[in-house]
Amino acid sequence: MYILIVTGLSGAGKTGALNVLEDLGFVCADNMPCQLLGEYLSLCSSSENTIDKVAVVIDSRESHFGYNPQKAFSELKNLPFKYEIMFLECEDAMLQRRYSETRRIHPLNDDVSIGISMEREMLVPLKENATYIIDTTNMRPQELSRAVEEKLNRQSVDLNMRLIISSFGFKRGIPGNADFVFDMRYTDNPFYIPELRHKSGRDPEVRNYVFSDKAVCEQLDGLEVMVRALVPKFIEQGKRRLMIAFGCTGGRHRSVAMAEALHDRLSHDFTVLLEHRDLVYEAESISERFDRQNQQ
Repeated sequence: MYILIVTGLSGAGKTGALNVLEDLGFVCADNMPCQLLGEYLSLCSSSENTIDKVAVVIDSRESHFGYNPQKAFSELKNLPFKYEIMFLECEDAMLQRRYSETRRIHPLNDDVSIGISMEREMLVPLKENATYIIDTTNMRPQELSRAVEEKLNRQSVDLNMRLIISSFGFKRGIPGNADFVFDMRYTDNPFYIPELRHKSGRDPEVRNYVFSDKAVCEQLDGLEVMVRALVPKFIEQGKRRLMIAFGCTGGRHRSVAMAEALHDRLSHDFTVLLEHRDLVYEAESISERFDRQNQQ
């Protein structure tokens, strides 16, 4: 399990860095008290789901817990886990400008200049022991994303684009977090074939039926070409998550078959998560329908 401690000056971009890390597949926690860090990492390491990358923000807000970074660093050294520290630096003038633009209060003092000075002194132990130092003074968000990735690439951390291929039923709404949505209702519905009704797009019989339509085969070929062309462009823009959703009436047959087929084609070359949002619900509704018919 790779552990990255993110720290640095307030206003230097720790939240932005954490967002980047989350997109890169890290399990992230902000403002974690050092007293709880060991327990949190133990929980991650013993999780039923494999967690291989963890990022935790520790900064001057430790003072709210009666702590200080000197003691915080002592806690870190005692952890039974290996870790690295990423420190975000920024010039005072730019920090004051950012606070002025956002009208936020510095966590250590209402006077921003005093708060910055106090924080610099407080964070010396963490900065001196940092594995990476990133100066964000003149960085735009996209440049920060690239800087974080560049640092981590040196450690061979897996930063592959994460593709999410999903199926859903239109009657339960379109997924709000999808980047591309494709409607599969143009092809014949296996639901109206009695021997296929109880099956799903995961079953070979349903997939064969759906892909007997030449248009569906052509769509699958076109989508594969599109995804392979777009992924490098998304990565260039600092984006590491792309969700493609297929919808049909109930989310059981046509959309599932297409999602499964595209997953099979791309999973050898990309990190792909396959999910079927409404498959369980639709199975229950079909059973309920048949139960009512039998009762009648």
